[in-house]
Amino acid sequence: MAKSLTAKKGRRSPTTRRRSSTAKKGSARDDAVRLLKADHREVERLFGEFQRTRSDERRTEIAAQICQALRAHTTIEEEIFYPAFLAATDDTALHHEAEIEHAGAKHLIEEIESAGPSDDHFEARVTVLAEMIKHHVKEEEQRGGMFSEAQRSDMDLAELGRRMKERKLELMGEDSAGLEGALSSRRPLSARGSTRRTTAAIRR
Repeated sequence: MAKSLTAKKGRRSPTTRRRSSTAKKGSARDDAVRLLKADHREVERLFGEFQRTRSDERRTEIAAQICQALRAHTTIEEEIFYPAFLAATDDTALHHEAEIEHAGAKHLIEEIESAGPSDDHFEARVTVLAEMIKHHVKEEEQRGGMFSEAQRSDMDLAELGRRMKERKLELMGEDSAGLEGALSSRRPLSARGSTRRTTAAIRR
């Protein structure tokens, strides 16, 4: 009887084992993959709101928010996550595909910001951007995609998440003045302003 009780005391519950396993991986509430997935969900929400909204003024605001969110997201991936992923996995195929998809999305973002809602193709551009991002998200989040491969690697996702969160806050702060100015004047953000800042950030 005593032996049985001792054995029970020493046995860890499945919940405890799961916690220990999580702790060993160094995951955090805002680790890299979790942060990037949260960005994906937020942009998906904004695209859905854009499609449901009939107000031209509100659509202009939402499109600006989408562009701002995607610029920050692509920058932290390209500056921090992608280089760490490539160094840890040496998976050039996934890395290069992601970079090319980013390039296509950023080109369309510039067109949306430059033309604005007065352009006959404004809604079509946002719709196509939504489809491009949907495909990109699926590629990154699917089994065997970049995120699952990153989680199997020795990448320090907690540290990367911390750096990415700091960089994102910095980027959103830089962009907030331009966004507020665009919304107050009811015109789209100028690609000559915010896009140039993001391009400079990527090159640093």
